[in-house]
Amino acid sequence: MSAQTNSITDQDLLFMRKALRLAARGAGRTSPNPLVGAVLVRDGAVVGQGFHEVLGGAHAEVNAIADAGGRANGATLYVTLEPCNHHGITPPCTKAVVEAGISRVVCGMTDPNPDVAGGGAAYLDKLGIKTITGVLEKECRAMNQPFIKYVTTRLPYVRVKAAATLDGYIAGTTGDSKWITNERSRRFGHQLRYTSDGVLVGSGTVLSDDPLLTARLRGACRQPVRIVLDSGLRIPLQSRLVASAGESPVWVICAASAPSRRETALIDRGVTVLRAADGENGLNLHQILEELGKRRISSLLVEGGGKVLGSFIDGGMADEFYFFYAPKLLAGGIGMVRGGSRQKIADSVPVFGIKTRSIDGDLLVSGRFREELY
Repeated sequence: MSAQTNSITDQDLLFMRKALRLAARGAGRTSPNPLVGAVLVRDGAVVGQGFHEVLGGAHAEVNAIADAGGRANGATLYVTLEPCNHHGITPPCTKAVVEAGISRVVCGMTDPNPDVAGGGAAYLDKLGIKTITGVLEKECRAMNQPFIKYVTTRLPYVRVKAAATLDGYIAGTTGDSKWITNERSRRFGHQLRYTSDGVLVGSGTVLSDDPLLTARLRGACRQPVRIVLDSGLRIPLQSRLVASAGESPVWVICAASAPSRRETALIDRGVTVLRAADGENGLNLHQILEELGKRRISSLLVEGGGKVLGSFIDGGMADEFYFFYAPKLLAGGIGMVRGGSRQKIADSVPVFGIKTRSIDGDLLVSGRFREELY
């Protein structure tokens, strides 16, 4: 059932915020499953807590119940996502809730999966366990935008990211781009990679920068799939991406007309080659996103260059952006976003939910291309 405003207490808000902080600790480890945190409270005190730590591992509710032990009996469970009531990789969490003797359940949001939405709350209500949903729902949904989009559309949630000078250039006239932003900003960029299933660039970026596209963070337990849009299979066989394909996956997406001998050479070096249909201005990006979704890429970070970013934005396929601006001016060079030209301000692409953050002098501007959350 949906929570009524007058039934939500200050204590409910307090402990749901704690559950949200716990959920965030699973970032980069649970995809394509959601981030979920859970807190067990009895007589106003926390008696157990947990979060979904890794894909295939115990869910947040089960971890919180294990942490509480016998103290879970009669407690209230605060959980950011409605407890599941179906068998997946793990047993249903509703079963664990009932067996632990929990007397009340407060959920941040219902499960967005159209096949199971509301099933967990309804099941618990039926058994007499008072259940409310919708406590800090916006915050809970915001945390799990990639999961919600993927489970409802089977398409990846697309973030676009670029680093530019204050006047909007990502490289000088020679193509030189190292380094525009400072080390802390670049580390933030690596965090974005770590929390994405895939990182995508165009062949121009590979030819000019020879990037690795890995998430170079201490303690990183996984790497994103590294994806290159390369219509003609121009990617050098000696590039760092191809050389490291045996360490973490590299997928190259080419046109149907790309030479088969180049495809064979890349496959022999451990690269996965996918062929896509042509679109209006290059490869068919929507078809590519559909294929990535089928391959369980639920979140995609598009790093460019400018033409690739422009294609995703022009095509309405970008969900979120992260633009880093360094306190430098080039007064000429390669633009950050190069898409279809617009003659009037009224034709510009609107953005929403703008946030700004200073990172050692660099400015990070982030936001959404959708007014409403998924």
